[in-house]
Amino acid sequence: MVFITIPNQKTLSLTLDPNTTSLHSLKLSLHRHTHIPIHHLHRLYLSQSHLLPSQNDAVLLSRLRITPYSTLSLHLPLLGGSNLDFLNSMSRAVGGTETPRTQTPVTDLTAVGEGRGTVLSLKLEECLKSEDVWLEGCRLASPDEAEAVIAKGVKSIPNSVKLWLQAAKLEHDEMNKSRVLRKGLEHIPDSVRLWKAVVELANEEDARLLLHRAVECCPLHVELWLALARLETYDHAKKVLNRARERLPKEPAIWITAAKLEEANGDTGMVVKIIARGIRALQREGLAIDREAWVREAEAAERAGSVVTCQAIVKNTIGIGVEEEDRKRTWVADAEECKKRGSIETARAIYAHALNVFFTKKSIWLKAAQLEKSHGTRDSLDALLRKAVTYRPQAEVLWLMGAKEKWLAGDVFAARAILQEAYVAIPNSEDIWLAASKLEFENHEPERARILLTKARESGGTERVWMKSAIVERELGNTDEERMLLDEGLKLFPAFFKLWLMLGQLEERLGHLEEAKETYELGLKRCPHCIHLWLSLANLEERINGLSKARAVLTMARKKNPQNPELWLAAVRAETRHGNRKESDILMAKALQECPNSGILWAASIEMVPRPQRKSESMDALKKCDHDPHVIAAVAKLFWHDRKVDKARTWLNRAVTLAPDIGDFWALYYKFELQHGSEESQKDVLKRCIAAEPRHGEKWQAISKAVENSHQPTEAILKELVVALG
Repeated sequence: MVFITIPNQKTLSLTLDPNTTSLHSLKLSLHRHTHIPIHHLHRLYLSQSHLLPSQNDAVLLSRLRITPYSTLSLHLPLLGGSNLDFLNSMSRAVGGTETPRTQTPVTDLTAVGEGRGTVLSLKLEECLKSEDVWLEGCRLASPDEAEAVIAKGVKSIPNSVKLWLQAAKLEHDEMNKSRVLRKGLEHIPDSVRLWKAVVELANEEDARLLLHRAVECCPLHVELWLALARLETYDHAKKVLNRARERLPKEPAIWITAAKLEEANGDTGMVVKIIARGIRALQREGLAIDREAWVREAEAAERAGSVVTCQAIVKNTIGIGVEEEDRKRTWVADAEECKKRGSIETARAIYAHALNVFFTKKSIWLKAAQLEKSHGTRDSLDALLRKAVTYRPQAEVLWLMGAKEKWLAGDVFAARAILQEAYVAIPNSEDIWLAASKLEFENHEPERARILLTKARESGGTERVWMKSAIVERELGNTDEERMLLDEGLKLFPAFFKLWLMLGQLEERLGHLEEAKETYELGLKRCPHCIHLWLSLANLEERINGLSKARAVLTMARKKNPQNPELWLAAVRAETRHGNRKESDILMAKALQECPNSGILWAASIEMVPRPQRKSESMDALKKCDHDPHVIAAVAKLFWHDRKVDKARTWLNRAVTLAPDIGDFWALYYKFELQHGSEESQKDVLKRCIAAEPRHGEKWQAISKAVENSHQPTEAILKELVVALG
């Protein structure tokens, strides 16, 4: 590449080899690119006093002491002033380009042409001092020429960090790379990028020595200090960090690193002191303590394995800048956000600090217990709950959670002991009575459960106690005792619909259908707004007297309970069961008019319409209730039937996420994975279902509340429902 300066102060770049190019070829190239007549090209200067000979144009340029990147000056006679026609940029051939003074001197050569023969036009003074031009020239040069280009570049701009880094990049072995970078540091000793680059290439001992020199040359860059501290021994690292604090008194990272150093060395007591002292020192220096930034530092410490440092940061900074009345809400929100990000130790530390301040707040104890249940161990959860009931002995839910965890762990005696302690702390607590009776009954101690429930009834138990007592007798098969308890309970609590419902179901099981009908009717007189009683009566009437009676019952129910989607759905299904397709469609249209935002109605409507219309129907449903789990599950089934497996899985997962308590969706999801998923995905769905402990769902409750399934675990009920789905 040779540069030619022409009279209008513009520089032309020609790619040629002086060893193979003659002076005549050079002039022809100039003429071709500029249209300057050949007879005007006889005055070329290598320097101010070195005119190239014009007698012998066949001589090679190298013989005239022209080397790559030499700059020649062309002198032209004055022909009507400096604005010559052949120098006008509008009249030039496409083969050459020039950059006017008013335009940027940095030109992307790929926009002009391709290959090393592309012409780069720039002003001389800007070309030699522009690192971007040298980098571009290096990029375009061949691998053999690139080193020569970059060498000339660093010679022209010895203070360019980019050029030194590029020069090191061109070297093939680490020793030469290091040598180039060290040469660069001789010119730019305060370049952090060069120091980092050379340290990365060095072994541990050399890196330590280099970093000692680096912090002397760049004392205000904390990264170098911290890197040096990490390479030093414990005692020397402390000295390094002390020196760093003197140079950078407003840098929090130094204090945090010092705390991590002490924690790594086993001196956890010093960690809290260092963080506390660091916060005070930073505040004296006038540095504002950003609570959110320090929470992020705590999370970073947790990820680095420095749990004590994380806890110390939270303890000393979580309350800064928070109004007293906002502390509880803010701290709980902070902990939940950390939990979402996977920073469990940080969330645990925030809850621990909050509980030190609000040790009587049951809600915080429950949040902390949920965290331990999800991410801790059984021992850590037990310890937390033990501490919780010490401060809040009247909180029934904390006692019950502790007892349940012991029971789930298989330690029935410990669960019993906790409930006994709870009864002492909260005498005559109905929830404690019921939990104790359930514990005994589930562990095949029906007599002990009966005794506990009897005591609960004698101590003035509510309708729940009578209902649970009847359930125990039902599952034991004692129909007479069950009937007696239900009758006595209804005398005391005639407005409690579940007792009427259980008595009617008892009569149905025994085959006393007329008595069951009378029971439901009596119950509806007391509880006219109980949908379950209306549905039970309608189903019974359909069995005894056919569709017309059931239709009348459901019509009466809708009059007394307008805008109830369950009653509308029951009416639609009754017509469908008897083959009245037209009537069921009419009822569904009326139902959607009266309950336009009902998810269960839209889900049923999607399944009822002909297959070609289901897509449009599902779109309408999503417009009305796009976050309803029933609609989402119905759409998932459409994808499933169309064999769009990934989409179906996504929508089923969305359904169980929105409504984890509905077992029907879990059964649908598990069935899907059994057909299309891997063994791992099947286990994952099963595990999530067991953790969610679903209790609702039309099909789920039909199986889970059956007498024969009274003691079945969630897994067994899920698998039985999958079989029932077919």
